[in-house]
Amino acid sequence: TPATNSTRRRRAIRDNMMILLTGGSSCGKSSYAEDICVSIPGPRYYIASMRPWGETGLEKVRRHRRLRAGKGFETIERYTDLAGLDLPERGTVLMECIATLTANEMYDEAGNMNDPCERIIEGIGRLAEQCETLVVITNDVGSEMNDYSESTNAYIRAIGRINAILAEKADTVCEMVCGIPLLLKGELPLRR
Repeated sequence: TPATNSTRRRRAIRDNMMILLTGGSSCGKSSYAEDICVSIPGPRYYIASMRPWGETGLEKVRRHRRLRAGKGFETIERYTDLAGLDLPERGTVLMECIATLTANEMYDEAGNMNDPCERIIEGIGRLAEQCETLVVITNDVGSEMNDYSESTNAYIRAIGRINAILAEKADTVCEMVCGIPLLLKGELPLRR
């Protein structure tokens, strides 16, 4: 039966587990993260870090909400200051995504650049303390060879540092390639 197959595919997810999913754009990170979260009973929170600028941003938010509809997530819009977020109760958290959060924390409203690493690592740590399972989505950056501005290079370096720290702290790290989770550390929480 489908329920039996789903149970067989799912690995035991223990309390206070952190899962880091990385990969390129549109590689299946979000859908795999949602599948992981839905496989765990209890409250589910989706921490949305994307500020919806303009109609394109609003459409992306609407699309993601449609994809999550009926999956039991409570959406919490949080663009900065994860450390100041108090969850209503313990449960499963899907944090999407580190790349967007980094941009939000790195550049203030006047366009001034700040180092976001400490604030983001502290915020992820605070989230992890409040939940049973934390699934964090990030982007694979820095592997392409392009001539970017110094500001963009600083942003890429910041995400790279944050990703390295989170990967070290995470129980499981997966890279998503064409919708397939490739295990880099730990155990796959859900087989596809």
